[in-house]
Amino acid sequence: MKVGTVVILYHPDRTHLDRMITQINAVNWAVVLVDNSPVPQDFSASPSVHYIHCSENIGIAAAQNLGLHKLVGLGLEYGLLLDQDSQLSAEMLSGLARNFLQAEKLFDKVAVIGPRIVCEYNGKPVHARVQRRIDTRGNLISVSQIIASGMLFKLKTFLQIGEKEEALFIDGVDHEWCWRARKAGYHVIQCQDVPMLHRQGDARHRYLGITFKRGAPIRLYYQVRNVLILSRRSYVPLYWKLRHLSALPLRWMVNRCFFPDGKQRGDFFRRGLIDGLTDKRGKLKV
Repeated sequence: MKVGTVVILYHPDRTHLDRMITQINAVNWAVVLVDNSPVPQDFSASPSVHYIHCSENIGIAAAQNLGLHKLVGLGLEYGLLLDQDSQLSAEMLSGLARNFLQAEKLFDKVAVIGPRIVCEYNGKPVHARVQRRIDTRGNLISVSQIIASGMLFKLKTFLQIGEKEEALFIDGVDHEWCWRARKAGYHVIQCQDVPMLHRQGDARHRYLGITFKRGAPIRLYYQVRNVLILSRRSYVPLYWKLRHLSALPLRWMVNRCFFPDGKQRGDFFRRGLIDGLTDKRGKLKV
């Protein structure tokens, strides 16, 4: 398999990033770094790295598209997407590649495969509360969607399904692509015997018996806006629409009344509601 990785950067921890590059080099995969940070970094000492610095923050979707097209230009067949804080090992990378080939034998059309996500905060596997398993074959599960970090797909298939939706900018990009792939008749596969530690949000808080993720205040704008935008689309699962739309009032209360920077969070939430209802997309101008 001729595989390359795309890691999206935004003010990365350079020490951790260098460890990631070492693990990727151990399996002889190409490394493409797409940097949305304002100040470029120097990777001249890492000959295996193809570094792309964006003049401004172009968003996660556009950065992923840029990196994946770079892999195509390098003549590679498969692409792996990673977050800058992903916890890697050479065994995990090899396991994903091995299971992709197995998935292609067991399922008709495979769009993408990803690892079993383990929460970095509590060390427990992350289980979607309402996502149903579509099909299970051995350690491979066909699901509705997976997160971007750890996504491995054939670049040819990526081009056939289409690019990540840049107008969403950041939140919901990975899920939207998976749903679009399923609409086109492909399977989205989660591999149960390849775990990967992943951090979602900056912190966790528990209120009213419910655990809430806390991220940067501006992320709330994109989360709320994109829930409203995606909920209008017929190929988006009904359970996802019901869950996320019904949670909006509670999310507003927790972010506005209990989280730090409550007023700022409330303002971003309100702007997300307005722009979501009016179908305004792209990068928020602040």
